[in-house]
Amino acid sequence: MQKIFRVMIIIAMLITAYLLILAWRDDYADVPVVDAVSETATSAGADIPSTTGAAGDIPVQTLPTDSDVAATVVTAPAKDAGLITVTTDRYDIKISPEGGDIVYAALKQYDATLDSETPFVLLENNSNRVYIAQSGLIGQNGIDTAEGRANYSHSANSYEMKDGQQTLSVPLTYKKDGVTVTKTFTFTHDKYPIDVSYQIQNASAQPWQGQLFAQLKRDSSKDPGMSDKGALSMATYLGGAWGTPDDPYNKLKFGKFNDSALTTTSDKGWVGIVQHYFVSAWTPENFTGKFFSRESGEDYFIGFNSQPINVATNKQVTLSATLYAGPKVQSELKDVAVGLNKTVDYGLLWPISKILFAILDGIHKIIGNWGWSIILLTVLVKIALMWFSNKSYYSMAKMRAIAPRLAALKEEHGSDKMKMSQEMMGIYKEEKVNPMAGCLPILMQMPIFLALYWVLVESVELRHAPFILWIHDLSAMDPWFILPLLMGASMFVQQQLNPQPTDPMQAKVMKFLPIIFTAFMLFFPAGLVLYWTVNNLFSMSHQYIVNKKVQEEQKNRTVKVLG
Repeated sequence: MQKIFRVMIIIAMLITAYLLILAWRDDYADVPVVDAVSETATSAGADIPSTTGAAGDIPVQTLPTDSDVAATVVTAPAKDAGLITVTTDRYDIKISPEGGDIVYAALKQYDATLDSETPFVLLENNSNRVYIAQSGLIGQNGIDTAEGRANYSHSANSYEMKDGQQTLSVPLTYKKDGVTVTKTFTFTHDKYPIDVSYQIQNASAQPWQGQLFAQLKRDSSKDPGMSDKGALSMATYLGGAWGTPDDPYNKLKFGKFNDSALTTTSDKGWVGIVQHYFVSAWTPENFTGKFFSRESGEDYFIGFNSQPINVATNKQVTLSATLYAGPKVQSELKDVAVGLNKTVDYGLLWPISKILFAILDGIHKIIGNWGWSIILLTVLVKIALMWFSNKSYYSMAKMRAIAPRLAALKEEHGSDKMKMSQEMMGIYKEEKVNPMAGCLPILMQMPIFLALYWVLVESVELRHAPFILWIHDLSAMDPWFILPLLMGASMFVQQQLNPQPTDPMQAKVMKFLPIIFTAFMLFFPAGLVLYWTVNNLFSMSHQYIVNKKVQEEQKNRTVKVLG
């Protein structure tokens, strides 16, 4: 039984390591990644989605008109052909007048790397990476075609949200053949969602028909969010995703974009691209969108088209979509679209992870330090498992106390396995010892350990979160490997408090176990190693107290017998 107990502990720990590696492989190992992309831009035609393939099976819709329009519309003159800059409390944005695409988005509340003074760049279009948010009007009378994108006029080169200003509007105007399209970006104070609306004014003699499309374009370059996590850190998911109210969260790997996997229709869904800590996503506002994904050369596209929309002569119609380009903060994502908060992907153990994060977040709101929050979480977990742990440690202390008697049995009945087993069971019964009880704490800790791993890896709130002294980022590995070494030392000391294996081979394996797990923990997030180290320290203290208590009980029993 003692042998089985040891083997089960080793198996439980190895299964934990295997599950972590397996989860990483299943989601991330086959993502195509290149370090840089060619400087040659793809043609405008490659960026335009198909009208029939993306929304051809949706009937033409005539939306309610906003109002009648005058026969003459004045278009604002273009100041220059350069990019339009937009500054808000959360964004530094650059918009291209050609197509009205967002070609640059820096998140001002998140630094690029630890201790960096520059903001994290989510969207960009350069020789290193192509990742932009596109939208436009296609179809029968669309202004974005395979021959080229619409060239918008704009009345200012830069826009800035002033202190106290709640919204900032950036209007772009395009006029052709009596039809005026006003594309307006609306930014809101203290929020990431960006409203993108198209007001179509038809002052021509003919009805206008077209479709709105919104898509994300990205190449296969690596995730910049992983640049400061260490060369050996496990990558997180990088690829497409989509959801609807009926099917809230689905992943779509880059290699699957041309497999016709995405043909969903929804008026409240979303499509996006997910990376470490950040996500960009489009969601339709007042129309039913037909989702699509495709590949073109080295670029990947995921988005949706509206139904074909009719705008009668001397009428105007407004179409809108929402773009979210920011951190994966669950409380904000859930208000944008159903299921978008699930891009904070905690894996199979997500119920436990959500509970752990809720507790961590609650503690952090009080004490303001994520490291101390992890320590207090460890204490709460230990208290929750106290009854089971006490039973386990008491059993192991008893095993330690009767170890000399078991060793004597082995010498006396070493060749008679059946007799030896019978005698051992008799001793277990006499001492009220359950050898299997020692497995309970480690087996119950494994799901918590795995769930906390995904909390630390996926929660942007812990990105670059400092603790004390040399720990400046709890979501990255310990730069000096001090915590893993402390964890290994605590694991070794804890072993000395437990009954030692009588089998020489088992004893050797157990001696190497702290070394194996120290090596394994070297590249884990420092917050996770902190949790395991503190857990070991509390376990050691608990085991020591129980051992002393059992020794005292054994001593009193001996005195009674001799007396």
